[in-house]
Amino acid sequence: MPKRFPAEFKRDVVMVARRGELTMAEVAADFDISVESVRRWVRQAEIDDGVRDGLTSAEQAEVVQLRRDKRRLEMENEILRRAAAYFARDALPK
Repeated sequence: MPKRFPAEFKRDVVMVARRGELTMAEVAADFDISVESVRRWVRQAEIDDGVRDGLTSAEQAEVVQLRRDKRRLEMENEILRRAAAYFARDALPK
């Protein structure tokens, strides 16, 4: 699983990368992270700032939460469907 970094750390990395004084590789080496992480964080910051098209961080978090809720509701629905079938089977006249 990828390592999680605090939002403040990501914000600092993006700020240094956006200054343009260092290349992405130098920023990544300074902060001891991968170059691709720097690229992704800068790209996401541009989306969040409205410079680039895409889903903002808040929208992504909402999508993740909605998918979790949907999965939970589908599981609950399946449990209720099976329970109804079980009790209906016992209620049939013999």
